[in-house]
Amino acid sequence: MCSGGFAKCLGISLMPLAIVCVLCNILLFFPGGKSVDSEHITEQVWYFGGILGSGVLMIFPALVFLGLKNNDCCGCCGNESCGRRFAMLSSILFAAVGVVGAGYSVIVSAVAINHGPKCVVSINDTDKQWNTPFSDGDYLSNKTAWSTACLEPAGVVSWHLSLFSVLLVMGIIQMALCAVQVVNGLLGCLCGDCCGGVSMKRDDLNTSYSCESLQAAVSRMFSVFRG
Repeated sequence: MCSGGFAKCLGISLMPLAIVCVLCNILLFFPGGKSVDSEHITEQVWYFGGILGSGVLMIFPALVFLGLKNNDCCGCCGNESCGRRFAMLSSILFAAVGVVGAGYSVIVSAVAINHGPKCVVSINDTDKQWNTPFSDGDYLSNKTAWSTACLEPAGVVSWHLSLFSVLLVMGIIQMALCAVQVVNGLLGCLCGDCCGGVSMKRDDLNTSYSCESLQAAVSRMFSVFRG
């Protein structure tokens, strides 16, 4: 598969992940599925980890990856190979942006899971107030405390934990996909956009290679190790 085609596959994978993260972050503004005042929303929700980190900052790399396969720029001084390699090199920068954005979402989600949601707690038999009863993650293994510590909104703990867990997992997957594109972009920059049967020019050595010869060399290498 061409490095540009592989990058397009990564871009297609990143788009739905970004949409899911944005939706999760939006749903977190409605704890337990209920509409509450802004001051009663968990602090980490306002960091917009899913909207900015895994959402907006992930859209740019995804769009760049999607366009690499059809990149037909004329290149440097009419050298198309040079232009394609520069495009693959620039994709590494956008992949790094994606890693930063997804990493931000992962950190925010991990902190939010550890601190727990903001909810109505009972101070005594008569007084109630909004607070964060869980501060060190001890509630994760104590499900009985979910309903006793948080009185309202109903189901706010499971709502909070489920959505931030999805953001955490999606962020890790996004980081992995962007890291793969860093390697793919580096290979595409050094070796060219390899497509089956199409020769690739190395400007420095004036030597042409084809994907078939490269695959044959790799096969021989593996056969030597197996032998």
